[in-house]
Amino acid sequence: VQLVEFGGGLAQPGGSLSLSCAASGRYRSFLSFGWYRQVSGKQRESVATLLIGGAARYADAVKGRFTIAKGNVTDTIILQMDNLKPEDTAVYYCHADAILGINNGAFDRVQSWGRGTQVTVAS
Repeated sequence: VQLVEFGGGLAQPGGSLSLSCAASGRYRSFLSFGWYRQVSGKQRESVATLLIGGAARYADAVKGRFTIAKGNVTDTIILQMDNLKPEDTAVYYCHADAILGINNGAFDRVQSWGRGTQVTVAS
């Protein structure tokens, strides 16, 4: 499963940015498809995720400001980031937990990551 991210860049505090991620390759579906972020020297953290069935899960730090949704193109997701804060500055990574098939009654899964895109929030 290959993931390619688009978007990111520089925004002022209170501004907005949008990220998108496109998946390609051989898979059946996704158990989860979403975004993580990482600041240099810190652990990568989950930001927003779409779960199988359509439910969305958000980190407390971004609730009410970020929205994750399926894109108009098949197997793409969009992260709309509003009211950005300097602490949102990080490298944002697309992540997918993809189902490749079913093997002996269990999902055959693969975890995939994009290369990351920089988001900087500064005045």
